[in-house]
Amino acid sequence: MPALLLEIGLEEIPAGMIAAAQAELAQRVENLLMRERLTTDALRVTSYSTPRRLAVLVEGLLPGQPDMQEEIVGPATKVAFKDGAPTQAAIAFAKKSGVDVSTLKTIQNAKGEYVSATVDRRGHTAAEVLTEGLPAEIAGIYWPKSMYWRAGKPERIVRPVRWMVALLDETVLPLEFAGVTAGRASFGHRVLHGDAPVIVSAPKEYAKTLAAAYVEVDPAVRRERIRKALDKAARRIAGARWREDEDLVEIVTNLTEWPSVILGSFEASYLDLPEEVLVTVMRGHQKYFALEDSEKKLLPNFLAALNLEVDEAGAAVIRHGNERVLRARFNDARFFWDVDQKIPLVDRVEMLKQVTFQKDLGSYWDKTERNRAVARQIIDRFDPPLFDSEVKFKTFCAGVDQAALLAKADLTTEMVKEFTELQGVVGGLYARAQRLPDGVARAIHDHYKPASQEDTIPSLAAGSVVALADKSSSIVDMFAIGLQPTGSKDPFALRRAGNGVVRILVEDDKLNDRLHLSHVLSAAIEDTKAAEHAALRSSIHEFLLDRFEFYLRETGKVSPQVARAIRKAGTTGTSDAVGGHLIGYGKIAGFAKALDAEVGSPNVLAVAELLKRTANILRQAREKKIVFADEETESLLREPAEKELSRNVTEVNAAIQRSYREGNYGAVIAAIASLQPPLNAFFDSVMVMVEDTSLRDNRLALLARTESVVRWAADFSELA
Repeated sequence: MPALLLEIGLEEIPAGMIAAAQAELAQRVENLLMRERLTTDALRVTSYSTPRRLAVLVEGLLPGQPDMQEEIVGPATKVAFKDGAPTQAAIAFAKKSGVDVSTLKTIQNAKGEYVSATVDRRGHTAAEVLTEGLPAEIAGIYWPKSMYWRAGKPERIVRPVRWMVALLDETVLPLEFAGVTAGRASFGHRVLHGDAPVIVSAPKEYAKTLAAAYVEVDPAVRRERIRKALDKAARRIAGARWREDEDLVEIVTNLTEWPSVILGSFEASYLDLPEEVLVTVMRGHQKYFALEDSEKKLLPNFLAALNLEVDEAGAAVIRHGNERVLRARFNDARFFWDVDQKIPLVDRVEMLKQVTFQKDLGSYWDKTERNRAVARQIIDRFDPPLFDSEVKFKTFCAGVDQAALLAKADLTTEMVKEFTELQGVVGGLYARAQRLPDGVARAIHDHYKPASQEDTIPSLAAGSVVALADKSSSIVDMFAIGLQPTGSKDPFALRRAGNGVVRILVEDDKLNDRLHLSHVLSAAIEDTKAAEHAALRSSIHEFLLDRFEFYLRETGKVSPQVARAIRKAGTTGTSDAVGGHLIGYGKIAGFAKALDAEVGSPNVLAVAELLKRTANILRQAREKKIVFADEETESLLREPAEKELSRNVTEVNAAIQRSYREGNYGAVIAAIASLQPPLNAFFDSVMVMVEDTSLRDNRLALLARTESVVRWAADFSELA
């Protein structure tokens, strides 16, 4: 079976775009082969990438499409034939299909009787299919940013295409894209190999051939090579280790084709600057790795990944240059630190009036006042209260307000203007340097957290409150002016803000039993346009429930089916008080994992089917405009089976709520599963939709209570 190689050579691709493009190209090529019937059970697709190329190697594809017969449906029989003779419609259909009109058949389908033709389709060769189809797949790759580079030409791609290799075994596929015709000539490392073309003789020789030209095309191999080189270089200093940074490893993997690592140093006096500043300068601007000792204290050294292979003399020259650049950056940071300290954070708040947050929402001073108000509203909604002491509570409230007041003040500092990724962090550091309370400094430092799924949540409850206020108010205010995320576009990072709200509600042990999504939303919505518009409130609520469902799938690792069932449950809605205590999102996430482990069990499947039947009956009744109560009237229960179901539902309700609060999720699932026998008996012996409307409505009310009791934990009808 033949093998296919496709390589697209470009000018340097931005590092952050390479991995997604590599995966998409491989998927597109595989999808093309599947559509065109060129795959076998032995199909194997391997993708490669470097800063200058994307490549796909396919093994185990067919040399050509198999011949096939296809049945084509034509006009209706009554149109194709009149009095047994073919009409012009039948003759035209036969001619179009390439068959004689006498071979047309009649078939019966859902629409009636039609004529059809059986056509023999001769398969095309793999070379023909790929030469025609691959350019469209290359053009279809999604890039966050793309460019035109040929005047008057339509193609857009991330960087100009400079060469292409397309081989089917040893044969060149003469496909063309962006004015470049594919051949067998690739190119090696710019410096170590030079400009001479590298001839690839066959697809399976690709990786070996490029390695001889100082290009490691497999990013996984480069990644491991970089990690080993970092380990080796760090061992040159006793007790040192490089600070683990998977994101930075990924970046330098996609910045290099033939990586190596050198060890550099800087003056220990720079260690007087905060660690966060030093690491940001090294990491963000220079792509250097920090070194630390066994106690995780920063050392006056760094590791730099090179896209070169150099001897000791060359390494010394490069090291000297890197150290000189880093020293200059550290001097800048020290200067900014000293200058910024001349204006305390509290005096910078007024300066925020000159910093625009969003043109329709005002300045960061307006945003600050909004965050303070929302933070106060969130605290007022704690249930039960966070403190039993009035003094502690007032101290906490004052700290939250001070942190919310100063949280954005660092946007006016020179440090943040130069190192924008340090916003919040710099505010916390400056607050500590200006001897503000430690809790306030930490809340300011953490209020952007979590910035990603891998980031931690704020370390203190005060920081969580400020973070919730900041994120939720941004979501509400952006939705109110029509700037909600659409499709793949989210210019104001509202999905990230929503993810942060959910993670704090789930993971903050001090808040997750006291604060609910409905509380945070009502706090952010109060006194805004959304307070008067039910549709807007609903869209914001649904947006955050989407984020919660995403959290369950991605972080909780539960199945989409269970995540959806939990998302639709009563505990995630706006009515969530049970006996004066809220069911925290931490418990909801814990229950989701337990349910996911049991979702395929016979008991869960059986009760899910019965609850789906229950939901369908209730839905149909509501569609018929039948009005019934939320609970049944005991005196109207006539049949033994409905009396038994009513009694069981009451017992199960108590068991579910008690076990849920205790975190005994297995008992919750067992209690729900125990409804199977009484529900079965009810459906076997009780007719719901009887002519007596009082009996009918009472039985519907019983089913409504049954559904509500279970739906409080999860919408089990989603699991059927």
